[in-house]
Amino acid sequence: MSDYAVFAHPDFDPNEYANAILAGESYPPQPGKAKPPAKSTGLAPASEDVSVAISKLTFSLDEVEKQIKNLVTAHHENLLIRAAGVSDLEGSLASVRTGLNDLDSSLEKLRSKIRVPYQSLQKHVSQLERLQQASDILRRTSRFVILARRLELQLAEMSKAEVTESEGPAKAGTKTQTGATASTSGAGARADTPMESEDDKERAIAKAALTIAELTALLDVNEASGAYPLGSIKAVAAHLPFIDAARAKVTTDMEAMVFTGLATLNQSMLASSLQTAHNLRVLPDLVQNLVTDLSEAVEGRIRSAFDLTRISKDIMAKDSASIGQGLLYKSRVRTEPTSVTAPQWTAALWGSLESLIEEMADCCIKVYTLEKVLKIKRDPVTDVVFLDEAMKVLENRPSTTFWASLGRSLEKQARDAAKGSSFLQQTLSTGYPRLLRLFHSFFTKIAVHTDTIYTQNQQSPETVLVLRALSNFESLYLSRSSNRLNEAVGQAFSGGVRSPPGMSEGVSIARAVANELDSAKFDPLLVQSVARYAASSLELMLTRTDNLIARERAATSLVGPVATPQQVLNASLATCVYHCWSRLEKLREEYPPSVVAILQPVLTKLHETFDRIVDPLLSAIRRELGAIIAKLHRMDFGDNADPMAAMGGGPSPYMKDLIEKLTFIRNEILVQYNVPDVSRQWQVVISIVRFVIQTFVLHASIAKPLGENGKLQLTSDMTELEFGLSAFMSDKAPSKRGTDWQAVGDDYRALRGMRQLLFLDNSALASPKHTAGLPPLIVLHHILVRSPITLPHTLHGWAEAEYVRWVEEHSEEEAWTLVDGDVTHWEKITEAEGGDLGAAAEYVQLARAVLANAQQRDAA
Repeated sequence: MSDYAVFAHPDFDPNEYANAILAGESYPPQPGKAKPPAKSTGLAPASEDVSVAISKLTFSLDEVEKQIKNLVTAHHENLLIRAAGVSDLEGSLASVRTGLNDLDSSLEKLRSKIRVPYQSLQKHVSQLERLQQASDILRRTSRFVILARRLELQLAEMSKAEVTESEGPAKAGTKTQTGATASTSGAGARADTPMESEDDKERAIAKAALTIAELTALLDVNEASGAYPLGSIKAVAAHLPFIDAARAKVTTDMEAMVFTGLATLNQSMLASSLQTAHNLRVLPDLVQNLVTDLSEAVEGRIRSAFDLTRISKDIMAKDSASIGQGLLYKSRVRTEPTSVTAPQWTAALWGSLESLIEEMADCCIKVYTLEKVLKIKRDPVTDVVFLDEAMKVLENRPSTTFWASLGRSLEKQARDAAKGSSFLQQTLSTGYPRLLRLFHSFFTKIAVHTDTIYTQNQQSPETVLVLRALSNFESLYLSRSSNRLNEAVGQAFSGGVRSPPGMSEGVSIARAVANELDSAKFDPLLVQSVARYAASSLELMLTRTDNLIARERAATSLVGPVATPQQVLNASLATCVYHCWSRLEKLREEYPPSVVAILQPVLTKLHETFDRIVDPLLSAIRRELGAIIAKLHRMDFGDNADPMAAMGGGPSPYMKDLIEKLTFIRNEILVQYNVPDVSRQWQVVISIVRFVIQTFVLHASIAKPLGENGKLQLTSDMTELEFGLSAFMSDKAPSKRGTDWQAVGDDYRALRGMRQLLFLDNSALASPKHTAGLPPLIVLHHILVRSPITLPHTLHGWAEAEYVRWVEEHSEEEAWTLVDGDVTHWEKITEAEGGDLGAAAEYVQLARAVLANAQQRDAA
């Protein structure tokens, strides 16, 4: 089959094949190659003779015929069967042809029964559509003509109401001039006539607007819906100029009513005009234009208020009017005042800002009045709220848009004006409280008509947004306030260590802080900002104070006979800090909690700084006095004591040393602290007195052995101690007499009770009545002193001072447990050694009773 492949190709062309044989080319030709060498195939030689090719074709034809004959011979039976089937097929085809002819005749009959009625029906439907369209046009035309005539009557009513409104005042004036008398009821009726005519006009305008809107709806039909436009009808077109004129008149009257309603804040008139705008289908655009116009008016007025060129021209115009045109020298317009004209410029600037506040308040009230009417007013037909209708065009509520525009314009103009004029920057930053008071008056004026609030406890977001626009002037004002406070601190510490700050410097710093806070007290936000800067200045004061505090040994040395320079330095610093703190602490009652919360941390640090200066000295005083009192145990208070010394020989040597040290502390150390009522404020003196009493009573309660003469000596020492402490607490002022022992409280009662305890019988030691005012531990100590039982410090091998220190550092319950354990241990040791427990049985019983009473009272 490869020999006949060329002839079996679908695109075989005998003419091209013959041309290829004659030209000696291959067939089929290969594209893109020019006369390529022919490939030798059986029936497509490239370079053979034509006769050879013809002979090959003849041979091939014979070969094909032979193959066909062989194929027919081999399959002749099947071919005969197929030929017989063809005759049968002709009969079947004849029957099918007959059926098709019948089908064609049936289709013709159906066509005559369906197509013809359909074409007739289609014609009638088309006629019906034209009739309906003509009817709709006539209906809309009739409605249009009726509305046009109604509009004429409504415009006539509007004109009549206008004439009545204009003639009312004229007639009233004429009657007044002629002196005609009228009754009270008649006068009232005539007075109501203009108001009634105004209401009639508003109603007529609203009706006319609704009519115009309906007429416009009839004219503005959608041609895509198939409705025929009425404008091409002559009967309708004749009314179009009148309708346009009526629309213009109603729109003009509606806008005039809107402006009048906003100017007079007449909500009734404003609602009527907005209803007219809604009827005209222009309410959203009208509201948007009103808000835009009011915002632009405020922006223009703000720009004019900060325009120094305009202020300069106004000043020059006033000067020219007062001096006269002939005598005035006309110089160029200045944008900065001279030192001579600065007061005039300042007054003009503040006057311009006051006018700005008035106009801002007026515009803001108008916006809120408009929004209030929009929020309340509903369409009587559709019940749609006008504000919802306006929000289809507006991005935000009118009030929100106005506040955003006001804040943005005010911030931009204030920033640009401050950059371009040093005079304006200087004036408004220095007088920022006055500027802020102007805005307070603005908030007060609009508060009646709006929902804005600006008080000490609450500030509306709108008010904060406006005040943030003045942040550059506020920053300059706060910077100057901070500089004044820092200057006060720097001046107080200018002397350094040689001349440290004292009472006057502390008072001056506190007064500077109080003055700055008082200047900003009227504004809740400004006073908080000033309080933050004041806290920073006080932090600076604390830092400089901390750098000056003397911490070496001489600052706490009590050798005497006078105070060391370091002690004087620390006392001066403590006095400065105290007076600053005490003055500022009084501000709590004058300022709101928000301001107090800002100042509280630094006030706490002032208190801590004072304590940090005083506490090391108090610790040294306690150590010194404790060491002196501990010398009590060097004395012999047994029966071998000198009875003459106890009866009248004076106090013990340790007591004399204690009184001398207290006198030194009072006259040389504490006197350096110029702090009034220090005993009440920081309990410095009271804490020392309590420590002395507590330490003495503890040491006296464990003095062993203790005889009768020793008791008398301790009583004498107690009396001397009471006199010494009384002198220590007494005030030098002649107006104050006596000692305030109530401030010492339980400790003084314990000292007084110790005297009675020394001379009580053993049976009364466990009685709470006879030991009232005494701590149970002191009574336990005295019982053990009278008994042969060893004291707790002796049992543990402690010195008396160590034991007293242990008692001060632990709770009463722990001390009771220690004494109870001491008694129990003594009993065990004595019993183990075979000693006599009966000698101390009474004291053990007393100790147990005192412990039981103490624990019972503590549990209650």
